[in-house]
This record gives sequence, C-alpha cells and structure tokens, in this order.
Amino acid sequence: MDSIPQQVDVLIVGYGPVGAALAAMLGGHGVRTLVIDKSPDILMAPRAIALDNEALRVLQMAGLKDDAFEKVVIPHVKMHCPYVGQFGHVNTTGTIDTHPKLVTFYQPDLEKALRRRVNEHARVSVATGVEMSSFTQHADGVRATLSTAGGATQKEVSARYRVGADGAGSRVRKAIGQDFTGQTYVEDWLIVDAQNVPANIDHVEFLCDHRRPTPHMVAPGGRTRWEFMLQPGETREQMEKDETITELLKPWAKAGEIRIERKAVYRFHARSCARYSEGRVFLVGDAAHITPPFVGQGLVAGLRDAANLSWKLAWVVNGQANASILDSYDRERRPHATQMIRLAKWMGKLVMPRNRLMAMLVHGTMALLRKIPALRAYTDELGIKPKNEFPEGLFAPGHARLKRGGPLAQGHVRGNDGGIVRSDDALQGFTLIGLGRDAAAHLSPAMHEAWTRHGGTIVHLAADADVDGCLLPKNAGDGWCAVVRPDRVVLHDGPLADADRLVRESLRLLGTA
Repeated sequence: MDSIPQQVDVLIVGYGPVGAALAAMLGGHGVRTLVIDKSPDILMAPRAIALDNEALRVLQMAGLKDDAFEKVVIPHVKMHCPYVGQFGHVNTTGTIDTHPKLVTFYQPDLEKALRRRVNEHARVSVATGVEMSSFTQHADGVRATLSTAGGATQKEVSARYRVGADGAGSRVRKAIGQDFTGQTYVEDWLIVDAQNVPANIDHVEFLCDHRRPTPHMVAPGGRTRWEFMLQPGETREQMEKDETITELLKPWAKAGEIRIERKAVYRFHARSCARYSEGRVFLVGDAAHITPPFVGQGLVAGLRDAANLSWKLAWVVNGQANASILDSYDRERRPHATQMIRLAKWMGKLVMPRNRLMAMLVHGTMALLRKIPALRAYTDELGIKPKNEFPEGLFAPGHARLKRGGPLAQGHVRGNDGGIVRSDDALQGFTLIGLGRDAAAHLSPAMHEAWTRHGGTIVHLAADADVDGCLLPKNAGDGWCAVVRPDRVVLHDGPLADADRLVRESLRLLGTA
C-alpha cells in the first residue's frame, strides 16, 4: 500500500481488459492514473472469446501491436437448424479498417498484453489485491478508501475522477445508485473450453436445436469452445460433472481425447444502466451494460467505452477542454450499447427457438429470406450490425461530405520518408487533416496557435499518400479538410477555405473558445 499514490487524476476500479485498456490509453495521454483490482492476478481461464475489427482498432489505439496476443481469424459464422439446414451465414472474411472482421482469442493472453502496455507508462500506478472500501464525491473530486484483503491495511486516495470497470457486480455502480434495468435470461448455459480437439473447425457455428442450442467455435492454442443451454430441471452440479460433459461432447470427441480447460454454468443477461455517469464517476464495460454473447459484443462494447471516455478525461485533466465535454460520454455510448443489446436478444431468439414448430417457422423464414439477393447481402455482410455512429454528442451538427459523429475510415498512408503505416498511427490527439492539400496554409496564425495549444495537430494527406484509397472522400476533390477526435471520430469537416471557421467551431465544442 505504501507505493500507492495519495493523489491522482483518475482512479480506475477494476483491472480486467476494459480497465486495462482504459489505463493504457490514459497513460498514453500522460494522465496520472491509479488502477486497482481486488484480485491479486489475472484469472487464468477463458471468458470473453470474440473481438471484431472495431475492438482491434481500439486495442491499436491503446498501443498493442498486431502480434501482442494470439488470435484466430474467423472466415465465417454459420447457423444450422436440424429441420431446415443452414439458414444463416455471416461473411467475416477480409478486413475493415485494416483489421480482421472477426477473431477469437484467449482472454488471459489479451490481459497480459494490456498489462505489459500499462507498465510502459510511468504515470500509471497499479495495485492488485486491493479493493475500494468506500468513497465520497465532492465538487472538486472523489476520495476513496482502499484496503487490502480483509481490510488489514487501508489508505485514502484522492482523485479528480473515478471510473468503475469492476464488472457486472460493480460496487462503483451500486455506490452511485445506478441499478441495472432490463431482462435477465432465465436460461442457464454450460460453457466448455477444451484443447486438442480432433478435426477442429475453423469458424463459428450455431447449432440452433431447440432441444439443446449449442454455439461452437475455434480459439487460439488449439482450443475449442462449446456452449450448451441447460434443459428444465438440469442443475449446475449435474452439468459440470465429467460424465455429463463426456456425453455432450460425443459428437466431436471421445473420452480422453481432449483436455477440458474450463467448465462452468452461467446465466445470460441483457441489462443497461439508466446513465453511465454520475458527477465525477463513470461506468465502463460490464459495470455499465451486459450484452448476451450471441453476437460477441460484450467485451467489444466495453472497449468502445474506454476509447470514448479516455481522451475526454485526458483533455479535461490536462486543461485542454472544459469538463462539460464529459457529459457527451453517456449521450454517445449508451444508445449504441443499447442497440447492441437489442441485436443480441434478437439473435438469441434465433439460437433458442422454444419448440420444433417455432424453429421450423423462424428458421424456415430466415432461409427463404436469404434467397432474396439484397436481403442475403444485407445479413451476410454484417449490414444488420448497428454502426458505431452517434445520433448526438460531441461533434458539429449537420452533414457535409464525411459522417460527423462516425469513425473516420482507417487505411494505410505513405509518409514523407516513403514508409507505409496505418493512418491511425499517423494521427496524434485532435487532428486537422488536409485532404489533398495542406490545411495549415489555410489557418490564420492566431487560430493555428490556439489549435496547437489545445492539443491539436495538423496532417497533410496528399492524394498519393492514401495507399488504400479509402480516406479521401470521393466527392472531396483536393480542397477538403476534417477535424478528427483522438478516438478517430469525425468532429467537423468542410472546405479548406473554411479551415479557420472549422477550427474555431471545434474549439468551441471543447469549451475553449
């Protein structure tokens, strides 16, 4: 406890993957951060298993390299019905924003990689085996009492802001009175993770049999995961027995052929808080929302939270923005997280038909709809997935040539030295991007100084520098510019001739002009 600082800018409670990603991004912005967790070490068991291209892009923002942890790229997702055959298919081959559309991973490996990244930041302190006993919130910050296991040792810590990343049973959420709302699934599921499975699959499949729905997928390290829905009357104790698991796995492996790594029964939830913040306290990940696993968006949603909140806290703490911008975190993240929960619940109805008749009706209808080319393309190419675009929040209202409130596409760019890098890696902080021509030449000296003083940078993206041809809007010509936030969301855009106005209005949105 002696090594824990008495005063920090941000206190993070919870050091799982979301808390670690948030700490890494805050550390990258130079924010004095303390992250605590009651567990003394990483839980060495697979839990979350899927990441999409958006999550991988957030991890890139946090400083993780592509090879920081092992992944399996998933080429497609299939949905099978015992009565109508394959009725659903999602094409996850290829990339979006330079990252695979879908991968599986081993969560302890990801957490180790994130913690290594956190340790590279001198202004981030970590205390494990430590929990928050109590806290008070006042006008200038929060004050927390931290204690070791059993409360043997205590220490008071002051912070300007506090973030609850402490999971579904979040003490931080309960302390600010934000109870979960929403449905709790009554179905219990058995999860089985195994290694050395013969003839392992290379994709994700959902066996949508109403008698025993079973998602099944490949994972790194020669792993396979199954999820079996419990039938009425089946108990946790019964389902976790070795003989039960051997019987369930008969279609895939004989007893003794594989090594069971994990077996556990859990219950699905679909819940969200009414607000993701209260005063100087913020909630991220499962502390704010819980998503059923049918679309693999639980951890992904938490990583989106971290990307959205981290830079806003950093800009406020570093005096480059007004604290009012923090209100936009809830306004931007909650609607999208709620959309993902709705999608997962709908997907759950496909996976868990109530009976044979319902399975034939629902799955048969889906199979017929896929015969319509436009609908098949829509479902197969992830059109059903809600876009991570904000209806309202911290961006200029209106519409020009880029989607304000939506992410700027990522591609590869060629630097002045001829080297090729991902475009996100070429952007630092708030970025004024000149598309085709240099935006700096269109800024007055006073506006240029104000922009850089508040953490802004300027990047000239020449037409021949856009290697993939995905960054320059087709209708922008060579006279367009855009203001992009640190989380790569488009804040503003317009003609180069209006660069002064765009910067001035952007600074006003930060509360600094």
